[in-house]
Order: sequence, then structure tokens, then C-alpha cells
Amino acid sequence: MTSSRQALKQSHPLQSTERLERRRQAAPQVFERLRDAILSLELTPGTALSRTTLANQFGVSSTPIRDALMRLEEEGLVEVFPQHATVVSRIDLTLARQAHFLRRSLELEIVRSLALAPEPRLIARLNGILAQQQVLMDAQDLRAFEAADQDLHRSLYEAAHMQDLWLLVRSRSGHIDRLRRLNLPSPGKIQGIMQHHKLIVQAVADGKPDAAQQHLRDHLSGTLSHVDEISARYPGYVRQ
Repeated sequence: MTSSRQALKQSHPLQSTERLERRRQAAPQVFERLRDAILSLELTPGTALSRTTLANQFGVSSTPIRDALMRLEEEGLVEVFPQHATVVSRIDLTLARQAHFLRRSLELEIVRSLALAPEPRLIARLNGILAQQQVLMDAQDLRAFEAADQDLHRSLYEAAHMQDLWLLVRSRSGHIDRLRRLNLPSPGKIQGIMQHHKLIVQAVADGKPDAAQQHLRDHLSGTLSHVDEISARYPGYVRQ
């Protein structure tokens, strides 16, 4: 607790607080928007989150804010210190490695199964996402590029009828996703991601399960192999 308190930053207002949809419950929407802001590093590790300020920003009562923060705490993305503060957590490398292990284990089997029986409609969808990513890469729109990256991987789970496992992976991936976001601007990083994606999709399309697995393994190993560099660049953001 002491280290977190020492790292405490002032509450940082969200850059975008568009009105919530009236047809949906408020708490899930607040959770989604805060989670996205944390994963994109709009809300950086150590940032204090004021319930009153958030309630005013979103135009809701304190109850949806409390419920959203409880869900974020369950995912390890915020730390709640009673009578003190709620802060965005530092990136936990142990949790990041566990999430990486889970995702790699699942996706290796998923791409293998998809490559054993290639579906033209899936390949067309994946190639469409690749074309979109190319445009976003050229525009250096990292946030949208990352969203398209998630869309491609989610499509693999959906094609394998493993949608619930995608939700499980996403709920465990907050720490590894923030590491990836810190590493994304590194020279050549997004170009490497694009190349890996193309190789994975081509191997699935060609019905080559072993090649698909190898390209996926190479793809998912990138961020953790640069943990020391990331930690050195952002010492206040990461904890062992």
C-alpha cells in the first residue's frame, strides 16, 4: 500500500465522456469506458480516480461508478484503499505472464483447428481486417490499430466457436495489454505485428496447422521478450 500511495497522481479527467446510452445499464458502460481508458493509458498507472468527479463526468449517481470500480478491481486494474483513494494499478508482470500463457495456450489450439479445415468466409474476413490494419498503420493511428488487432483475434475465437473463452481471455489481459500498448510505438513494432498477422492468416488459409502455430507463437512472444526495456523506460508503471 505504501508504494502505491507514494505513486499516487492527481485525478485525471477523461478526454472523452460522451453521454451514456439510455437503453443500456449505466454501470457496464462506465466500466467499459474506464477499462478502455486504462488499457490505452489515457489513465496511467498511479492515477487517482475520484468517484465524485467520475459521477459528474458521466452524469450518473455514485452507484454505477462504485459498481464499475468494483469490476475493475476484480480485474486488477485499480486498487481501492478505503477512506483514502482509488488508483489505477501498476502493471503486474506476474499477472501479465499468466495472461500470456492462457492466451497462447488457447490460440495455438484454435489456429490449428482452423487450419485443419479452412473456411473461405473466415479468410475473407481476416483479410478484410488486415487491409484495415494496413490503413491504420500507415496513418499511425495506434489506438484504432490495436482495436483492429483485437478484432482479428476475436474472429479466430468466434470461428472456432470459442466466444466465451475470448471473454475469459479479455478479462485476464489488462496487464499484458498495457505492456503491449507501451511497446507499440517502438520502431518496427506495428510492422512486425502486421507481418505476423499476415503469416498466421496465410497459414490458416493454406491449411498448414504447424506453420500457423509457429507464426502465432512468434507473434505472441514479442512483448514479454522486451519487459526489461519497457520497465526501464517506464519504471513507475511496472511492478514485478
